[in-house]
Amino acid sequence: MILEVAHLTVRTGQNSAFEQAFAQAQRIIASMPGYLSHELGHCMERPQDYVLLVRWATLADHEVGFRQSAQYQEWKRLLHHFYDPFPTVVHFEPITPDRV
Repeated sequence: MILEVAHLTVRTGQNSAFEQAFAQAQRIIASMPGYLSHELGHCMERPQDYVLLVRWATLADHEVGFRQSAQYQEWKRLLHHFYDPFPTVVHFEPITPDRV
């Protein structure tokens, strides 16, 4: 399992529109092969900030399967114009007991 973490900064005054667009866009990501789950969090201290957490079976499911898909073009159309600056996206893997 891979955890994708995206820090999203939404343009001032666009929170409501972003959240409505995300309600549509989340259906896209949830339909992708290798998708396990996701959650969107809203920052309490900085109202323009969100964090998107997506669990994927493998890194390739996100980087290749999703980002190189036709569905990603629709995701971009729905969401990318809300961000300033463009999101930072990183991936994490769990620490297993044998690695501690």
